[in-house]
Amino acid sequence: MAIDKATRQQMMVKGLERYKQEREYFNFITNLLAADPNEEIQLSKEVTEITVARYDEIIRCAEEDKPFIGGYFCAAPEVYAAMDLPWYLIMQTPFLAASAPYLLEDVDAAEAMGLGTDWCTACRLSLYYIEAGLSPPPTCMIGLLHPCDAATMLHQAVVRNDKWRDIPMFCTDPPYLEDQRGIDYFAGELRRMVTFLEEHTDRKLDIDRLREIIIESNKQYELWLEYAQLRRAKPCPQGWGMGGGQCFAVSQIFQVGQPRGTEWFRKLVDITERKVKAKQGIIANERIRYFWFDLLPFGWVFEFMPWLEEEWGAVLVMDMFGYTPYEPVDTRNEDTMFKGLAKRNLYQSPMVRQARGIADYFASDIARVVKDYDIDCVIWPGHMGHKDGSASVGIMREICQQLKVPYIHIGLDLFDRRYTSPEECKDKIGKFFSAMGLG
Repeated sequence: MAIDKATRQQMMVKGLERYKQEREYFNFITNLLAADPNEEIQLSKEVTEITVARYDEIIRCAEEDKPFIGGYFCAAPEVYAAMDLPWYLIMQTPFLAASAPYLLEDVDAAEAMGLGTDWCTACRLSLYYIEAGLSPPPTCMIGLLHPCDAATMLHQAVVRNDKWRDIPMFCTDPPYLEDQRGIDYFAGELRRMVTFLEEHTDRKLDIDRLREIIIESNKQYELWLEYAQLRRAKPCPQGWGMGGGQCFAVSQIFQVGQPRGTEWFRKLVDITERKVKAKQGIIANERIRYFWFDLLPFGWVFEFMPWLEEEWGAVLVMDMFGYTPYEPVDTRNEDTMFKGLAKRNLYQSPMVRQARGIADYFASDIARVVKDYDIDCVIWPGHMGHKDGSASVGIMREICQQLKVPYIHIGLDLFDRRYTSPEECKDKIGKFFSAMGLG
């Protein structure tokens, strides 16, 4: 039975309650950052301002009954931008508002609902928000069949959800190998996605507009690469608080192909160039340069990452989301653009790149970063939901042994601090540093 208009409106009103609460959370953070004149802090403030603006846009579309979609960064968001389609990340709350005071309550509520605690907390929470009516129902949805089983389970559950059963969903089918056949196939999937979006919204894709977006997006990736190269400097000019996560958010979610995003990157490069020239590091005494090979621990990042710097002089020089093996997309014609987008979003997007395909990506990325950034140790946090990566721990450890670089696998939940507490993680890391003669 189809959901009637009145019921859908009630669902939208409830879904927007939490959405507006999250917007106010980011408003609060923006106001806190505004009080600090430090130019790096002001760059971070701009990211939170952009985040609030995106929340406002979705709220406006929902209240005015205009089309908006639920989607993902690794499904060519350049297309969304070119079609002028507002979108929000289906896993938005676990990643963006992970430090919000209500997150652990949501984790417990998801468990009380019967959602298994053995699958990724981000996927579990995302399904809980939909089941509990805490996400605004989009006009249509771009689902995800990769990089992990948990993502596939999430979308199998969503498509069968009573509340969202009338929301059309399309999932791009990812090929396994990185070769021309795979690129051609995924380019075809992105074309099918465009057809789907055109069918279920009032928007049409203009190829010339797509070219404009990609040209601007290429500028962002070029500047990101320039910034990533600057982080090779000794001492490292930036730490965990600036870099991978924010660059990723600006280029692949909040400002895809937008001039404001490009200008943000220019400011970041300018600030970092000046710090490198002045030989100014993020901390006064850099003793350990580490590669954090995953997402940051969102749920307790503010008490753990600063501790590494203050207690051990350990600087996050590079992380999975800051590693930038991106190539510019060829904008000569429609075919080259879709093939370029296929390669960027399937083989180069963080986490999707490593977890979707062959295990060699884990080994080759570690080898590249360790050599390029003069890394002293590799930390694999081992998020409980990243079972794909956990299956490759032996490979990662072996490549680190070959490189003569210490490697540690912690075992934690990036969102739920109770799985392995911050204090337990500090103890493991401290003993590891001491045993390896670091710091």
